[in-house]
Amino acid sequence: MEDSNIEPAIVPPAIQVQDLCFRWYKGETVLDSCSLEVPQGEFWMLLGTNGSGKSTLLKLLANLLHPQAGSIQISPHVGFVFQNPDHQLVMPTVGADVAFGLVAEKLTYAQVRRRVEEALDAVNLLPLIRRPIYALSGGQKQRVAIAGAIARHCDILLLDEPTALLDPDSQLELVAQVQRLVKSRGLTALWVTHRLNELDYCDGAFLLEQGKVVDRGDPQRLKERLMQLPV
Repeated sequence: MEDSNIEPAIVPPAIQVQDLCFRWYKGETVLDSCSLEVPQGEFWMLLGTNGSGKSTLLKLLANLLHPQAGSIQISPHVGFVFQNPDHQLVMPTVGADVAFGLVAEKLTYAQVRRRVEEALDAVNLLPLIRRPIYALSGGQKQRVAIAGAIARHCDILLLDEPTALLDPDSQLELVAQVQRLVKSRGLTALWVTHRLNELDYCDGAFLLEQGKVVDRGDPQRLKERLMQLPV
């Protein structure tokens, strides 16, 4: 007979930020006692006006910048997707670019090929494994960047306005793809956006203003709040 008094195990958040402060060397404060938590296995979005600190926060989470104060707890296996994929795709073909991120792992050729094919299949790009990068659309390039993170077995995806340069159809295709990956592979994703229709695909959202999280929770409630603001 099961003990009804046994409480379920508490799962720690995948991303935990506490009282984070960051300022540029000239003294401009970007983040001011910023705190947030992203639950494991969920897809959350980060909203805010230009200059609110969204991209800076993502770079801090990816260890591309270092805070002056506060703490960050996050898995070391993090994949970062830039706004412009041309800033991170460095190899001539799709398959070669995904494989490039595995160089440090000293895998056999067969292991690399298996990981590359699995990752490209996850983002529906396996038929394009030999396609030159220059021949891809913007949305396909972003999916190659995501495949690189999957091939490295990243637990967390950080995406910095990945649809900013995409047309509306490619935009919604990409956000739906990430939603499916989070659910099917148990990933955690934090996605920076200013497009309110993307909130239809996430589990929760944060609103950042002047370097602080001022609201969080249900994405539809936040969407309604932002739609009421003057243009």
